[in-house]
Amino acid sequence: MPPIDEPRGGAAPPRPWWIGLAVLAMGLVWIYGATSIQSTTAFVGMGPEVMVAAVGVGLVVLGVLLLVQIRQGVTFRPQEEENADADAPPSRRAFLLSLAGVALPLATIRWLGFPLTAAVGFTLVTHAFGSHRTLFDLAVGAALGGGAWFMFSKLGIDLGPFLPLIR
Repeated sequence: MPPIDEPRGGAAPPRPWWIGLAVLAMGLVWIYGATSIQSTTAFVGMGPEVMVAAVGVGLVVLGVLLLVQIRQGVTFRPQEEENADADAPPSRRAFLLSLAGVALPLATIRWLGFPLTAAVGFTLVTHAFGSHRTLFDLAVGAALGGGAWFMFSKLGIDLGPFLPLIR
């Protein structure tokens, strides 16, 4: 999206400082969370906390960049040919579906297992982006979750039982 200047002669558009601060705070939470992860393996001298810390550092950098751009007054708008309904309000349904897909593991991973939780979370997020192929999305999410579970278990990282419901 190309940056555009503020309108001349009119009031300056509101500056959403809270977005930059929220991204920055989220990054700090990820970095703090990485310090509490127990390293179960030292594959190439790094444990699982390294990836969590890397995501946290990335979020901190993006939050700072957002704050700098907001301070400079840079605003962005979608290119007309990329997004025809740029003036449409954000979809509350899409936001809530994606939020549910991201929050789902907090509630279900212990009793549903990693692959099934990944399948349902993946399906919720794809539906937030407009997919209507529920069975296909569940299958893709289960394949990705099962593959991730298998690879982590090969590295010695315990993600719990594959399917805790089936014993």
